[in-house]
Formats: sequence, structure tokens, C-alpha cells
Amino acid sequence: MSSIYDFTPDSLAGSPQPLADYRGQVLLVVNVASKCGFTPQYAGLQALYERFRDRGFAVLGFPCNQFGSQEPGDAAEIAGFCSTGYGVGFPMFAKIDVNGDGAHPLYQFLKKAEPGILGTEAIKWNFTKFLIDREGQVIERFAPTTSPEDIAGRIEQLL
Repeated sequence: MSSIYDFTPDSLAGSPQPLADYRGQVLLVVNVASKCGFTPQYAGLQALYERFRDRGFAVLGFPCNQFGSQEPGDAAEIAGFCSTGYGVGFPMFAKIDVNGDGAHPLYQFLKKAEPGILGTEAIKWNFTKFLIDREGQVIERFAPTTSPEDIAGRIEQLL
């Protein structure tokens, strides 16, 4: 695999969603959760999406229940929470694992392409963010504590 365009995860609705459909866009890939201290970042992610989407930008949300069981819901519950709680309009995908033997191949790729602090690959918590350029290459990894607003300048540079 040479770019994120090689992956086809399932959408939150359960159908295959080729990431090649996002070819040529700047992307922010985020593992999300509904019951996390960082959950209010949904608002900031949506704001980034609204601000830059007309220029070729998308946020891709991947629910994950591996950190403190903070995403316990099924697809319908996740969709409802995101829609009513935060007005999320960016693409959401099926719940996945981001660490361990069952980690989704996309996340295996992302972690190898852009390791975390001291070269560790493991995702440490919900709302870890990966910035992808228009060629599908991982440019930068951001910690859960990095607010979406703090990434706006980097997105602007890539657009």
C-alpha cells in the first residue's frame, strides 16, 4: 500500500467506501468517540470541514471503542449522536479498532507512515488526527490534545 487511496473501509451506513473517492483532497483522518473528554472536538472538526470543504478538504471520522469503552454505540446510535449533538456533516465510517491484532489496515498504514512520540506507533487515545495531502500521503500526526483549530494553518498550507 502506497497511499490511503488503496483502502476501502465501510461507511457508517455499512457500505464499502473507497478512499480513492477522496483523491486530490486534503484529508484529516480522526479516530472519534461519543463519550470522551475530547468529544467536544466534533464541533471544531465540523467547523474545519465547513471552512475548507469547498477548497478540497474533508474530515474522515472513524469511531473506535478501544479507549475506555467511550464509543459503545452501534452505527445508528453513533450517527444520531453526531448529527443531533454536533451537526456532523463530514463522512463517518464504521466503528473500527486502531490498535492491536484487529487494527484496521488503514490505521496500520497511518501509524507506520507517521509514528507518534519517540517513534511509537500505537494510537494513545481518541481524537488522534492524521493530516493527509492531496496525493494521499500522511503529512503529520496530531495528539488528541491538539484542537482542530490549531490544525487550520497546516490545512491552509496544503490547500
